[in-house]
Amino acid sequence: MNKKKLNFIDLFSGAGGLSEGFIRAGYNPIAHVEMNKDACDTLKTRTAYHYLKTSNKLDIYHEYLNKKISRQEFWNSVPCNLIDSVVNIEISKKTINPIFEQIDNTLGDKSVDLIIGGPPCQAYSVIGRARDPKGMVDDPRNHLYKHYVQFLKKYKPKMFVFENVPGIFSASNGTFLKKIFNAINRAGYKIEIPSKKHLNSKNFNVLQDRKRVIMIGWKKGTNYKYPDFEEKPIKYNLGKSLFSDLPKLKHGEGSLGVVKYENPITEYLKETGIRNGVNFTTQHIARPHNETDLESFAIVENDNMFGKAMNVNKFGPTCVTLYTFDMLGNRTSAKIKYSDVKFVEENPLEKIPGFVGTEKG
Repeated sequence: MNKKKLNFIDLFSGAGGLSEGFIRAGYNPIAHVEMNKDACDTLKTRTAYHYLKTSNKLDIYHEYLNKKISRQEFWNSVPCNLIDSVVNIEISKKTINPIFEQIDNTLGDKSVDLIIGGPPCQAYSVIGRARDPKGMVDDPRNHLYKHYVQFLKKYKPKMFVFENVPGIFSASNGTFLKKIFNAINRAGYKIEIPSKKHLNSKNFNVLQDRKRVIMIGWKKGTNYKYPDFEEKPIKYNLGKSLFSDLPKLKHGEGSLGVVKYENPITEYLKETGIRNGVNFTTQHIARPHNETDLESFAIVENDNMFGKAMNVNKFGPTCVTLYTFDMLGNRTSAKIKYSDVKFVEENPLEKIPGFVGTEKG
């Protein structure tokens, strides 16, 4: 006998990473709400993919990846209500009722069992606050949790998952977290956090050191409690287990199109289901190194600093700048003061030195 799938709504969806996990666990997405158009295009594509996979029609997906059909033709190959379930609207006081209407059209006579998601983390994150002269105190994103609560009141799910960064504990000295708890309590829900305050992906067989606060809530009066997650420490190596099937690239090389795998699938890729049965990948690109990268690499290599702490005065200034890059190598940065920087060669979960640079002044 088939179990009834539980329905969920994903708020502040981004490109849908959280949804992917719930879909793999057997949940049914009713709607995704996201303001960014590019992220919504990805959500539509993944929605179409999952429908075609269930319908044993993945050949259409392969045609799309091989550019035999356009993206719009690919979307048109699935029921339009699925594509329309991706709501490309910013959640605000003015838009929340139209968003409700669009979700209701998709929902029909079904009920919502679960709401997942979390407001954008920049306003709560330590780095986000360091970037902002006012420490993000006046950032309107601090209050997006109020809209999340409105969705709880509207759809009355049995449970919800509210995900964010560890910085939410210290943002405004904990004031915003207290407000979130109080608002959710007034909405008729109980909310709990993990005993360690956060969960780390590296403890669940993920080759990444990423801490996240996973708050879980449920309707008052129900006999639920925060689950005891079974931790599964990493037993694999990042390079050999995750990337060894990919063609090797030098900086700035790669292709957005189809790229054949060069080596057999690894045990880790099989175990995690990262490889989806297709014998090629796409968007296999290495970003270019800029002058700052090369200078940083040279300092680390010449002074044999791999695996050691290094005072940032080695770079000249007393300030380290963390850089992020787009695929063309264009740089955005956040200037943050640190007492030292650690470069790690063996630990695959640490930030690599290519993302650490210096800025005088």
